[in-house]
Amino acid sequence: MSDNTNRAPGAFSRLEWMIAWRYLRARRKEGAISVIAGFSLAGITLGVGTLIVVMSVMNGFRVELVGRILGAQAHIVVLPSSAAGLTGYDALAEAIMRNPNVTRAAPMIEGQVMGSTDAGTSGALVRGLRQRDVLNLPGVAQPEESSGSLEDYDRGVAIGAGLARKLRLGVGDKITLISPRGLSTPFGVAPRIKAYPVTYIFRIGMSEYDKVFVFMPLAEAQAYFRKEGRVDGIEIMVTDPDRVEEIGMELYPLIGSQAYIWNWQRANGSFIAALKVEANVMFIILSLIFVIVALNIVSGLIMLVKEKGRHIAIMRTFGMTRGAILRIFFICGSAIGVVGTGLGVIAGVLFVTYIQEIQALVEWVTGASVWDPEIRFLTRLPAVLLASDVVLTCSVSLAFALIATLYPARRAARLDPVEALRYE
Repeated sequence: MSDNTNRAPGAFSRLEWMIAWRYLRARRKEGAISVIAGFSLAGITLGVGTLIVVMSVMNGFRVELVGRILGAQAHIVVLPSSAAGLTGYDALAEAIMRNPNVTRAAPMIEGQVMGSTDAGTSGALVRGLRQRDVLNLPGVAQPEESSGSLEDYDRGVAIGAGLARKLRLGVGDKITLISPRGLSTPFGVAPRIKAYPVTYIFRIGMSEYDKVFVFMPLAEAQAYFRKEGRVDGIEIMVTDPDRVEEIGMELYPLIGSQAYIWNWQRANGSFIAALKVEANVMFIILSLIFVIVALNIVSGLIMLVKEKGRHIAIMRTFGMTRGAILRIFFICGSAIGVVGTGLGVIAGVLFVTYIQEIQALVEWVTGASVWDPEIRFLTRLPAVLLASDVVLTCSVSLAFALIATLYPARRAARLDPVEALRYE
């Protein structure tokens, strides 16, 4: 038989595909081969699907976390070089706003306080900002949930939902703020104590922020912390948060020696880097699933070669080349890899698409929380599906599957027809 018999241009021959398909449909006496092939197929599907889900959740966690951080914090902060604070802040903010990459420059006061109500006490971080600057802060002005209105911001304070829940506060209730830096008396420093009505409650979606933030009008914050005519810094928002280092260098000539620049990447860089390392490590660990699957494919094809030794010898006797035999068994192994990878992609994409519904179902069945926001910072399980992750996962899966088929296929191609038929 010629090696070119029934060959389609640029593809394996139709005869080779037909024989490979017959071998994959194991008969009853070849049940062990069918079971191994089934486990290999299931393993690839599970591995691909799991990798896609894990990588999507890691991507989602990073995207959501960075988004929440940038929604409530400045991209760049101009901080005073001395403890006295920053003066001339209005003129400096106007000069910074002239930079085309800057979208917001807001003077601010910041201080640690103790929040108190009849329900208890809790540490809080007061941030003094003007009303117009708070309205331009995405995480506060457009939060996940809110009650009250920022239109009443100048008549009280805005607090995070976590802090409101802990102190059992609602809109219209009063929160007493206690600062250890008060008036000096002959008996020492008296703490500064003042009650403020709560005019707005927001939930950014990041528990670490929601349970500590208290936003206060800038003029009131200056009076409360005794910093009249001074601020603790200028918050800056830019068009591209990933370019904060470059934009910061452009702003240095404006601030001179009275201040220095800090940005969100420096403040959270180690955390973001840790997330990236974790994602890479998870990918490597889960890729080990494909090693086990590859071994299953190898063992299954070796068993198939032994079982079909007589058929191989007969085909070789009738003129089929070693290359044709190799391609037949290569098709058998690669078919498992391709089909398993395809099913895994479908399963992974569907899981990521409906991950919130799946989370709700699991929590309903088990009665336990799958995603605790107090531990994981975010209020919901995030997932962002990237085409690059799907392509990378498919490439790794197919590479393992195709490499695993080479040894059994070569072994089948090298089978000696005389030895195979000696005892037939």
